[in-house]
Amino acid sequence: MTSVKNSLLPPSLVSNLQDVLMNRNGREDAGGSKLEEGTEGCVGTSEEREYQEGKPIVLVTNGDGIGSPGLTELVHALVRSGQYVVHVCAPESDKSASGHSVTLRETVSVSSVEIHGASAYEVSGTPVDCISLALSGSLFSWSKPAMVISGINKGSSCGNHIFYSGAVAGAREALLCGVPSLSISLNWNKDESQESEFKEAVDVCLPLINAAIRDIEKGIFPKRCFFNVEVPSTPAANKGFKITRHSQYRSVLSWQAVSSSRYPAGHFMSKQQSLGIQLAQLGRDASAAAAVRRLNAQRKTVEIESVAEHGKPEPQQGTARKYYRLEFTEKDQEAADEDLDFRAVENGFISVTPLDLLVQCETEMYNSASDWLAAALAPSDVQTS
Repeated sequence: MTSVKNSLLPPSLVSNLQDVLMNRNGREDAGGSKLEEGTEGCVGTSEEREYQEGKPIVLVTNGDGIGSPGLTELVHALVRSGQYVVHVCAPESDKSASGHSVTLRETVSVSSVEIHGASAYEVSGTPVDCISLALSGSLFSWSKPAMVISGINKGSSCGNHIFYSGAVAGAREALLCGVPSLSISLNWNKDESQESEFKEAVDVCLPLINAAIRDIEKGIFPKRCFFNVEVPSTPAANKGFKITRHSQYRSVLSWQAVSSSRYPAGHFMSKQQSLGIQLAQLGRDASAAAAVRRLNAQRKTVEIESVAEHGKPEPQQGTARKYYRLEFTEKDQEAADEDLDFRAVENGFISVTPLDLLVQCETEMYNSASDWLAAALAPSDVQTS
Protein backbone atom coordinates (compact mmCIF):
# COMPACT_ATOMS: atom_id res chain seq x y z
CA MET A 1 0.00 0.00 0.00
CA THR A 2 1.18 3.47 -0.82
CA SER A 3 -0.24 6.80 0.23
CA VAL A 4 0.94 10.34 -0.29
CA LYS A 5 -0.13 13.74 0.91
CA ASN A 6 -3.00 15.15 -1.08
CA SER A 7 -1.18 18.36 -2.02
CA LEU A 8 1.80 16.60 -3.64
CA LEU A 9 2.34 13.59 -5.88
CA PRO A 10 5.93 12.38 -5.50
CA PRO A 11 7.45 10.30 -8.31
CA SER A 12 7.30 7.33 -5.91
CA LEU A 13 3.53 7.04 -6.41
CA VAL A 14 3.77 6.54 -10.15
CA SER A 15 6.81 4.32 -9.59
CA ASN A 16 4.91 2.12 -7.16
CA LEU A 17 1.92 1.84 -9.49
CA GLN A 18 4.32 0.94 -12.27
CA ASP A 19 6.01 -1.76 -10.21
CA VAL A 20 2.67 -3.38 -9.34
CA LEU A 21 1.73 -3.79 -12.97
CA MET A 22 5.18 -4.71 -14.22
CA ASN A 23 5.42 -7.47 -11.63
CA ARG A 24 2.02 -8.76 -12.68
CA ASN A 25 2.98 -8.65 -16.36
CA GLY A 26 6.09 -10.68 -15.67
CA ARG A 27 4.23 -13.57 -14.08
CA GLU A 28 2.88 -16.57 -15.91
CA ASP A 29 -0.76 -16.42 -16.90
CA ALA A 30 -3.42 -18.85 -15.59
CA GLY A 31 -2.70 -21.40 -18.32
CA GLY A 32 0.93 -21.63 -17.32
CA SER A 33 2.34 -20.02 -20.47
CA LYS A 34 4.47 -16.91 -20.55
CA LEU A 35 2.98 -13.66 -21.78
CA GLU A 36 3.82 -12.83 -25.37
CA GLU A 37 7.06 -11.05 -26.04
CA GLY A 38 6.59 -7.33 -26.29
CA THR A 39 3.55 -7.22 -24.03
CA GLU A 40 5.51 -6.56 -20.85
CA GLY A 41 6.50 -3.17 -19.58
CA CYS A 42 4.93 0.12 -20.56
CA VAL A 43 2.85 1.94 -23.10
CA GLY A 44 4.63 2.75 -26.34
CA THR A 45 7.04 5.62 -26.67
CA SER A 46 6.01 9.20 -27.23
CA GLU A 47 6.79 8.87 -30.97
CA GLU A 48 3.66 6.70 -31.29
CA ARG A 49 1.48 9.42 -29.77
CA GLU A 50 0.02 12.23 -31.82
CA TYR A 51 0.48 15.93 -31.02
CA GLN A 52 -1.17 19.20 -31.92
CA GLU A 53 0.54 22.55 -31.53
CA GLY A 54 3.46 20.62 -30.02
CA LYS A 55 1.31 19.48 -27.10
CA PRO A 56 -0.03 16.02 -26.16
CA ILE A 57 -3.68 15.39 -27.00
CA VAL A 58 -6.05 14.49 -24.17
CA LEU A 59 -9.47 13.03 -24.98
CA VAL A 60 -12.21 13.44 -22.35
CA THR A 61 -15.48 11.52 -22.06
CA ASN A 62 -17.81 10.53 -19.23
CA GLY A 63 -20.95 8.62 -18.33
CA ASP A 64 -23.05 11.44 -16.90
CA GLY A 65 -23.41 13.36 -20.15
CA ILE A 66 -21.58 16.24 -21.76
CA GLY A 67 -23.39 18.88 -19.70
CA SER A 68 -22.41 17.41 -16.35
CA PRO A 69 -20.36 19.54 -13.92
CA GLY A 70 -17.71 16.86 -13.45
CA LEU A 71 -16.75 16.86 -17.13
CA THR A 72 -17.01 20.64 -17.41
CA GLU A 73 -14.69 21.27 -14.46
CA LEU A 74 -12.18 18.70 -15.71
CA VAL A 75 -12.06 20.14 -19.23
CA HIS A 76 -11.71 23.72 -17.95
CA ALA A 77 -8.82 22.71 -15.67
CA LEU A 78 -6.98 20.85 -18.45
CA VAL A 79 -7.42 23.79 -20.82
CA ARG A 80 -6.31 26.33 -18.19
CA SER A 81 -3.14 24.37 -17.54
CA GLY A 82 -1.96 25.17 -21.07
CA GLN A 83 -0.11 21.84 -21.24
CA TYR A 84 -2.52 19.88 -23.46
CA VAL A 85 -4.74 20.10 -26.50
CA VAL A 86 -8.11 18.98 -25.14
CA HIS A 87 -10.81 17.21 -27.14
CA VAL A 88 -14.17 16.01 -25.84
CA CYS A 89 -16.43 13.27 -27.14
CA ALA A 90 -19.18 12.48 -24.64
CA PRO A 91 -22.80 11.29 -24.52
CA GLU A 92 -25.44 13.95 -25.08
CA SER A 93 -27.44 12.61 -22.10
CA ASP A 94 -26.92 10.57 -18.94
CA LYS A 95 -25.48 7.11 -19.64
CA SER A 96 -24.25 6.46 -16.11
CA ALA A 97 -25.12 2.76 -15.88
CA SER A 98 -24.75 1.82 -19.54
CA GLY A 99 -21.83 -0.52 -18.88
CA HIS A 100 -19.75 -1.56 -21.89
CA SER A 101 -22.67 -1.33 -24.32
CA VAL A 102 -22.48 -0.09 -27.90
CA THR A 103 -25.16 1.11 -30.30
CA LEU A 104 -25.94 -1.21 -33.20
CA ARG A 105 -28.60 -0.92 -35.94
CA GLU A 106 -29.69 2.50 -34.70
CA THR A 107 -28.95 6.08 -35.67
CA VAL A 108 -26.00 7.67 -33.88
CA SER A 109 -25.75 11.43 -34.34
CA VAL A 110 -22.75 13.60 -33.52
CA SER A 111 -23.07 17.34 -32.95
CA SER A 112 -20.53 20.02 -32.16
CA VAL A 113 -20.92 21.85 -28.86
CA GLU A 114 -19.17 24.77 -27.21
CA ILE A 115 -16.80 24.07 -24.32
CA HIS A 116 -14.32 26.89 -23.85
CA GLY A 117 -10.90 26.02 -25.20
CA ALA A 118 -11.75 22.48 -26.30
CA SER A 119 -12.95 20.84 -29.49
CA ALA A 120 -16.11 19.07 -28.31
CA TYR A 121 -18.79 16.77 -29.68
CA GLU A 122 -21.86 15.21 -28.12
CA VAL A 123 -22.94 11.76 -29.27
CA SER A 124 -26.37 10.16 -29.02
CA GLY A 125 -24.74 6.88 -27.99
CA THR A 126 -22.91 5.39 -25.02
CA PRO A 127 -19.48 6.27 -23.56
CA VAL A 128 -18.04 3.27 -25.42
CA ASP A 129 -19.55 4.59 -28.66
CA CYS A 130 -17.91 7.95 -27.94
CA ILE A 131 -14.43 6.51 -27.41
CA SER A 132 -14.66 4.03 -30.28
CA LEU A 133 -15.77 6.76 -32.67
CA ALA A 134 -13.24 9.32 -31.43
CA LEU A 135 -10.35 6.87 -31.84
CA SER A 136 -11.51 5.59 -35.22
CA GLY A 137 -10.07 8.54 -37.15
CA SER A 138 -13.51 9.37 -38.55
CA LEU A 139 -14.37 12.26 -36.25
CA PHE A 140 -11.02 13.83 -35.37
CA SER A 141 -7.91 14.26 -37.51
CA TRP A 142 -6.00 12.06 -35.06
CA SER A 143 -6.58 8.59 -33.63
CA LYS A 144 -3.87 8.19 -30.98
CA PRO A 145 -4.14 10.72 -28.12
CA ALA A 146 -1.71 10.67 -25.22
CA MET A 147 -4.46 9.72 -22.79
CA VAL A 148 -8.20 9.23 -22.40
CA ILE A 149 -9.80 10.51 -19.19
CA SER A 150 -13.34 9.40 -18.39
CA GLY A 151 -15.05 11.51 -15.75
CA ILE A 152 -15.48 13.01 -13.38
CA ASN A 153 -18.33 10.63 -12.68
CA LYS A 154 -21.01 11.44 -10.10
CA GLY A 155 -21.21 8.46 -7.77
CA SER A 156 -19.13 5.47 -6.77
CA SER A 157 -17.39 3.23 -9.27
CA CYS A 158 -15.78 1.02 -6.63
CA GLY A 159 -16.08 -2.74 -6.50
CA ASN A 160 -18.51 -4.40 -8.86
CA HIS A 161 -19.90 -1.03 -9.88
CA ILE A 162 -17.19 -1.14 -12.57
CA PHE A 163 -19.39 -3.56 -14.53
CA TYR A 164 -22.30 -1.10 -14.61
CA SER A 165 -20.38 2.17 -14.90
CA GLY A 166 -20.39 3.93 -18.24
CA ALA A 167 -17.44 6.05 -17.12
CA VAL A 168 -15.31 2.99 -16.35
CA ALA A 169 -16.38 1.42 -19.66
CA GLY A 170 -15.13 4.49 -21.54
CA ALA A 171 -11.67 4.10 -20.00
CA ARG A 172 -11.73 0.34 -20.62
CA GLU A 173 -12.57 0.86 -24.31
CA ALA A 174 -9.62 3.23 -24.63
CA LEU A 175 -7.30 0.56 -23.28
CA LEU A 176 -8.82 -1.97 -25.71
CA CYS A 177 -7.86 0.48 -28.46
CA GLY A 178 -4.31 0.74 -27.14
CA VAL A 179 -4.60 4.14 -25.45
CA PRO A 180 -3.74 4.61 -21.74
CA SER A 181 -6.64 5.85 -19.67
CA LEU A 182 -8.06 6.92 -16.33
CA SER A 183 -11.62 6.76 -15.07
CA ILE A 184 -12.35 9.19 -12.24
CA SER A 185 -15.39 9.22 -9.94
CA LEU A 186 -16.49 11.33 -7.00
CA ASN A 187 -18.06 9.40 -4.16
CA TRP A 188 -21.31 11.37 -4.08
CA ASN A 189 -23.29 11.67 -0.87
CA LYS A 190 -26.85 12.41 -1.92
CA ASP A 191 -27.72 14.39 1.21
CA GLU A 192 -24.45 16.25 1.71
CA SER A 193 -22.37 16.58 -1.47
CA GLN A 194 -22.39 19.80 -3.48
CA GLU A 195 -21.52 20.52 -7.10
CA SER A 196 -18.60 22.69 -5.99
CA GLU A 197 -16.88 19.46 -4.91
CA PHE A 198 -16.32 18.52 -8.55
CA LYS A 199 -13.85 21.38 -8.85
CA GLU A 200 -12.13 20.18 -5.67
CA ALA A 201 -12.00 16.66 -7.10
CA VAL A 202 -10.37 17.95 -10.27
CA ASP A 203 -7.82 19.94 -8.26
CA VAL A 204 -6.72 16.94 -6.20
CA CYS A 205 -6.53 14.66 -9.26
CA LEU A 206 -4.52 16.99 -11.51
CA PRO A 207 -1.14 15.92 -10.05
CA LEU A 208 -1.95 12.29 -10.90
CA ILE A 209 -3.12 13.24 -14.41
CA ASN A 210 0.00 15.32 -15.05
CA ALA A 211 2.30 12.59 -13.76
CA ALA A 212 0.57 9.97 -15.90
CA ILE A 213 0.85 11.98 -19.12
CA ARG A 214 4.45 12.88 -18.32
CA ASP A 215 5.40 9.22 -17.94
CA ILE A 216 3.41 8.19 -21.02
CA GLU A 217 5.58 10.56 -23.01
CA LYS A 218 8.67 9.01 -21.43
CA GLY A 219 7.42 5.52 -22.26
CA ILE A 220 7.40 4.39 -18.62
CA PHE A 221 3.68 4.38 -17.84
CA PRO A 222 2.27 0.97 -16.79
CA LYS A 223 0.87 -1.03 -19.68
CA ARG A 224 -2.05 -3.47 -19.97
CA CYS A 225 -4.14 -1.69 -17.37
CA PHE A 226 -6.12 1.46 -16.75
CA PHE A 227 -6.59 3.19 -13.41
CA ASN A 228 -9.96 3.55 -11.72
CA VAL A 229 -9.69 6.58 -9.45
CA GLU A 230 -12.27 7.23 -6.72
CA VAL A 231 -12.26 10.54 -4.87
CA PRO A 232 -13.90 10.59 -1.42
CA SER A 233 -16.66 12.98 -0.42
CA THR A 234 -15.26 16.39 0.60
CA PRO A 235 -12.26 15.99 -1.73
CA ALA A 236 -10.31 18.88 -0.23
CA ALA A 237 -10.04 16.96 3.05
CA ASN A 238 -8.66 13.77 1.48
CA LYS A 239 -5.75 11.95 3.14
CA GLY A 240 -3.79 11.36 -0.07
CA PHE A 241 -3.56 8.78 -2.84
CA LYS A 242 -3.59 5.09 -2.01
CA ILE A 243 -2.95 2.17 -4.34
CA THR A 244 -5.88 -0.22 -3.84
CA ARG A 245 -7.25 -3.55 -4.98
CA HIS A 246 -10.57 -4.11 -6.68
CA SER A 247 -13.18 -5.26 -4.15
CA GLN A 248 -16.46 -7.15 -4.45
CA TYR A 249 -18.37 -4.16 -3.09
CA ARG A 250 -21.83 -3.92 -4.65
CA SER A 251 -24.97 -1.91 -4.07
CA VAL A 252 -28.34 -3.64 -4.10
CA LEU A 253 -30.33 -3.37 -7.33
CA SER A 254 -33.78 -2.40 -6.08
CA TRP A 255 -36.76 -2.55 -8.45
CA GLN A 256 -39.76 -0.48 -7.43
CA ALA A 257 -43.21 -0.82 -8.99
CA VAL A 258 -44.51 2.49 -10.34
CA SER A 259 -48.18 3.35 -10.67
CA SER A 260 -49.36 3.31 -14.28
CA SER A 261 -51.28 6.54 -13.58
CA ARG A 262 -47.94 8.34 -13.56
CA TYR A 263 -47.32 7.25 -17.13
CA PRO A 264 -50.50 7.35 -19.27
CA ALA A 265 -50.82 5.41 -22.51
CA GLY A 266 -48.72 6.79 -25.33
CA HIS A 267 -46.31 8.49 -22.91
CA PHE A 268 -43.32 6.31 -23.82
CA MET A 269 -41.08 6.07 -26.82
CA SER A 270 -42.75 8.09 -29.55
CA LYS A 271 -40.77 7.36 -32.72
CA GLN A 272 -40.15 11.04 -33.34
CA GLN A 273 -38.70 11.71 -29.89
CA SER A 274 -35.02 11.71 -29.04
CA LEU A 275 -33.68 9.80 -26.07
CA GLY A 276 -32.94 13.09 -24.30
CA ILE A 277 -36.60 14.13 -24.54
CA GLN A 278 -37.79 10.72 -23.35
CA LEU A 279 -35.58 10.98 -20.28
CA ALA A 280 -36.76 14.50 -19.60
CA GLN A 281 -40.38 13.33 -19.74
CA LEU A 282 -39.55 10.70 -17.18
CA GLY A 283 -38.10 13.47 -15.01
CA ARG A 284 -34.94 11.47 -14.60
CA ASP A 285 -32.48 14.26 -13.95
CA ALA A 286 -31.18 17.67 -14.91
CA SER A 287 -28.76 16.34 -17.51
CA ALA A 288 -31.67 14.98 -19.54
CA ALA A 289 -33.34 18.38 -19.41
CA ALA A 290 -30.10 19.92 -20.59
CA ALA A 291 -30.08 17.48 -23.48
CA VAL A 292 -33.55 18.73 -24.46
CA ARG A 293 -32.37 22.33 -24.40
CA ARG A 294 -29.44 21.45 -26.62
CA LEU A 295 -31.74 19.62 -29.02
CA ASN A 296 -33.91 22.73 -29.31
CA ALA A 297 -30.91 25.01 -29.82
CA GLN A 298 -29.21 25.52 -33.15
CA ARG A 299 -26.33 23.13 -33.60
CA LYS A 300 -24.34 21.53 -36.37
CA THR A 301 -24.71 17.79 -36.89
CA VAL A 302 -21.44 16.55 -38.31
CA GLU A 303 -22.03 12.82 -38.69
CA ILE A 304 -24.87 10.33 -38.80
CA GLU A 305 -24.22 6.63 -38.98
CA SER A 306 -26.49 3.58 -39.50
CA VAL A 307 -30.25 4.18 -39.46
CA ALA A 308 -33.11 2.28 -37.82
CA GLU A 309 -36.45 3.18 -36.25
CA HIS A 310 -36.70 3.77 -32.52
CA GLY A 311 -39.58 2.52 -30.43
CA LYS A 312 -42.17 -0.19 -30.86
CA PRO A 313 -45.80 -0.17 -31.90
CA GLU A 314 -48.28 0.75 -29.22
CA PRO A 315 -49.64 -2.35 -27.42
CA GLN A 316 -53.06 -3.60 -28.41
CA GLN A 317 -55.95 -2.43 -26.29
CA GLY A 318 -56.41 -4.63 -23.25
CA THR A 319 -52.74 -5.57 -23.06
CA ALA A 320 -51.45 -5.31 -19.51
CA ARG A 321 -48.44 -3.08 -19.02
CA LYS A 322 -46.57 -2.57 -15.77
CA TYR A 323 -43.91 -0.02 -14.89
CA TYR A 324 -40.82 -0.42 -12.73
CA ARG A 325 -37.95 1.83 -11.77
CA LEU A 326 -34.47 0.63 -10.87
CA GLU A 327 -32.45 2.24 -8.10
CA PHE A 328 -29.13 1.43 -6.47
CA THR A 329 -29.43 1.23 -2.69
CA GLU A 330 -26.47 1.09 -0.35
CA LYS A 331 -25.91 -1.77 2.03
CA ASP A 332 -23.57 -2.16 4.97
CA GLN A 333 -20.29 -3.85 4.09
CA GLU A 334 -18.58 -6.36 6.31
CA ALA A 335 -15.14 -5.61 7.66
CA ALA A 336 -12.62 -5.76 4.84
CA ASP A 337 -8.94 -5.19 4.12
CA GLU A 338 -7.86 -1.59 4.33
CA ASP A 339 -6.33 -1.71 0.84
CA LEU A 340 -9.62 -2.46 -0.92
CA ASP A 341 -10.99 0.38 -3.04
CA PHE A 342 -14.23 1.17 -1.19
CA ARG A 343 -12.62 0.87 2.24
CA ALA A 344 -9.84 3.30 1.30
CA VAL A 345 -12.44 5.82 0.10
CA GLU A 346 -14.45 5.39 3.31
CA ASN A 347 -11.25 6.17 5.22
CA GLY A 348 -10.74 9.41 3.30
CA PHE A 349 -8.13 8.34 0.72
CA ILE A 350 -8.20 8.78 -3.05
CA SER A 351 -8.37 5.20 -4.26
CA VAL A 352 -6.22 4.32 -7.31
CA THR A 353 -7.09 0.83 -8.55
CA PRO A 354 -5.31 -0.76 -11.53
CA LEU A 355 -7.73 -2.75 -13.68
CA ASP A 356 -6.71 -4.98 -16.57
CA LEU A 357 -8.47 -6.75 -19.43
CA LEU A 358 -7.58 -10.30 -18.44
CA VAL A 359 -10.53 -12.66 -18.15
CA GLN A 360 -8.66 -15.93 -17.53
CA CYS A 361 -9.63 -17.98 -14.50
CA GLU A 362 -7.13 -18.57 -11.75
CA THR A 363 -5.41 -21.94 -11.98
CA GLU A 364 -7.38 -23.43 -9.07
CA MET A 365 -10.68 -22.31 -10.56
CA TYR A 366 -9.69 -23.59 -14.00
CA ASN A 367 -8.78 -27.02 -12.62
CA SER A 368 -12.01 -27.22 -10.64
CA ALA A 369 -14.08 -26.36 -13.71
CA SER A 370 -12.15 -28.86 -15.79
CA ASP A 371 -12.76 -31.63 -13.26
CA TRP A 372 -16.46 -30.82 -13.09
CA LEU A 373 -16.87 -30.79 -16.88
CA ALA A 374 -15.04 -34.09 -17.25
CA ALA A 375 -17.30 -35.68 -14.63
CA ALA A 376 -20.51 -34.11 -15.89
CA LEU A 377 -20.15 -35.21 -19.53
CA ALA A 378 -19.18 -38.47 -21.09
CA PRO A 379 -15.41 -38.69 -21.68
CA SER A 380 -15.97 -38.96 -25.43
CA ASP A 381 -17.85 -35.63 -25.46
CA VAL A 382 -15.26 -33.37 -23.90
CA GLN A 383 -11.57 -32.60 -24.00
CA THR A 384 -9.98 -31.27 -20.84
CA SER A 385 -6.55 -30.41 -22.20
